[in-house]
Amino acid sequence: MHSHDEIENNYMQNRELSWLTFNERILEETQDQQVPFYEQLKFVSIFTSNLDEFYMIRVGSLTDLSLMESSNIDKKSGMTPKQQLDKIYKRSAQLYKKRDEIYEAVESNLRSSQISNLNMSELSKQEKKYIERYYHEYMLPLLSPQVINARHPFPHLVNKELYIICVFSGAEARFGLIPVSKSLPKYVLLPGDALRYVMTEKILRYYLKDIFSMYKIENSSIISVTRNADISIDDEAFEVDDNFRERMKKVLKKRNRLSPVRLEIQGHMNRTLLLFLLDKLNLEKHQVFTCKAPLVLSYVFQLRSQFTQLQKKQLCYSGFDPAYPEGLRKTENITEQCKVRDVLLFYPYHQMEPFLNLLKESAADPNVLSIKITIYRVSDNSRLIEYLCIAAENNKEVTVLMELKARFDEQNNIEWAERLEEAGCNIIYGFEGFKVHSKICLITRRDNGVINYITQIGTGNYNEKTAKLYTDLSLITADRNIGQDAMLFFKNMSLSNLNGEYNHLLVAPNSLKNNLLKMMDDEIEKAKRGEECGIIIKTNSMTDKDIIQKLSEASIAGVEIKMIIRGICCLLPNIPGKTENISVISIVGRFLEHSRIYLFGRNNDRKMYISSADIMTRNTSRRVEIACPIYNPDIQEQILQHLHTMLEDNVKGRNLNRDGSYSRRDGADVAPIDSQLTFIQQITVNKYNLIPAENF
Repeated sequence: MHSHDEIENNYMQNRELSWLTFNERILEETQDQQVPFYEQLKFVSIFTSNLDEFYMIRVGSLTDLSLMESSNIDKKSGMTPKQQLDKIYKRSAQLYKKRDEIYEAVESNLRSSQISNLNMSELSKQEKKYIERYYHEYMLPLLSPQVINARHPFPHLVNKELYIICVFSGAEARFGLIPVSKSLPKYVLLPGDALRYVMTEKILRYYLKDIFSMYKIENSSIISVTRNADISIDDEAFEVDDNFRERMKKVLKKRNRLSPVRLEIQGHMNRTLLLFLLDKLNLEKHQVFTCKAPLVLSYVFQLRSQFTQLQKKQLCYSGFDPAYPEGLRKTENITEQCKVRDVLLFYPYHQMEPFLNLLKESAADPNVLSIKITIYRVSDNSRLIEYLCIAAENNKEVTVLMELKARFDEQNNIEWAERLEEAGCNIIYGFEGFKVHSKICLITRRDNGVINYITQIGTGNYNEKTAKLYTDLSLITADRNIGQDAMLFFKNMSLSNLNGEYNHLLVAPNSLKNNLLKMMDDEIEKAKRGEECGIIIKTNSMTDKDIIQKLSEASIAGVEIKMIIRGICCLLPNIPGKTENISVISIVGRFLEHSRIYLFGRNNDRKMYISSADIMTRNTSRRVEIACPIYNPDIQEQILQHLHTMLEDNVKGRNLNRDGSYSRRDGADVAPIDSQLTFIQQITVNKYNLIPAENF
């Protein structure tokens, strides 16, 4: 017998298993023959780093939950944390096998283009001599080998660092360990015209006999331990008067010392060595994964710099230059242009330059009174930070709401906060229990005695590097209503008020979710009256149960719902009587789809928002997020065009099926449409082929 909840929630799936299926989608991009060989290798690397973070955060969190006495049942799938972990480890084993097979095929393709990742056994005599010299001169001085026995206890293995471990023959079981120093290069290039290289960890493993010359080595492997890195800042025990920035520094030190959740092995490991590690790390066999591919694939992104021009042309995506938005004049003052018309930047097809120039002009403009901005992630050598500092040094009031809890960017943000503070900026750090994930910048001006605003609101971070890799929308508007709401937002943030009320902006955790639910209710009422209705949502993830239930209710009422969801989707479409009017596609391509768009209604009745928020409980309930209405008809038209092109994508788009799997979209008899390639082509000719709004 099925419980009522099982029947009721048969259109939902577990978020962790949904995420693993999505990550497999990334791996499958390597099998698209249109993807150049080096880009295929990058997809393998992205899949691997995604899986690393998944284990550190999601598996780490579930491991903690599994140790608690309370049940903690997943409300969408009915599984306990332990049941979820069992499925995750089982599914991971399948994905590791698939990853290794694909990695081997991609490496084989690269070898045909004179790019070879070699084993020591494949080197010529001359190449071995070269490596031997390199090892003695540059590697050996940086090594810290350790013998593990009764007098030398098992050391702490740092999260995701590489180690070479071996077991010695003899009556007393003893072990040797070599940390792969961060000071060493990821790989060593061999001399010659062809790009041939050997991974550093392979070289060190080869020279174990030299390093541990006193012992006979019975077995050796390359290993990496993944630890639970899901630290809850607010659960940490700190003194009440501790500085928050100092508190974050303590948290970062603790991250590397948390409990292991996974052991990865490259190379055959014998039973003696495996049992030893399982005992010392307190792991079970199902938490161990043996790999053929390197355990850390971040080196892949360094390789491109070694390519010849011909190799770059053959093996990499063809380059394109992001455009300066049509309608903006590059040689004229951007501030004056933004005062008279709204501007939409569509990254990475547009440059970030107009917004950066707006900040640069504002930093020196005597009419600018203040600049206020939220920062979640920024790039190294950030021009945005530089302009904020210049503005503060020019006696502008500059307020930066810096989120120190941006996962894995905490250290960068601590350093940027210190730099901004030194320049005279006011720094505020958000809230206990809530991350500030909003993307908003408010420039306040006095023009001829009148206070005016220029507001920028986006779907992505103020990161000049990722703006070339992620698809995001950035609206710049002089709309007074939006500006006044933005002013209230920053006032509320400075007062730690999460319950502020706004006339136009939707702000989580207070007014985003309830307004989304209300707009869905409006569409349901239209459907019941037989009026035109519809919902289009583009987001990275969909996990919020209340919104999923409301979408099901809308589907049952007859509302047509189209969703573009790149990653996790806990809603299963096309379930009879539950979600049969809902279709979901996922687009994985050259760029990371990152923009969030909510559209309710059709034609003149529609309401459109761009947002920083995914449809996840953490975003709607535990983060400060903003959704901004799009009032300008021309910009609405542009966004509708983007949505239409993405919904038609039959090259990189995949349908989410009712069983949680993905399938290629039917399109044998229609022209192939790759939405990202289409946008590149449109930007290249600097125009939009607009489709009438009534088609939506």
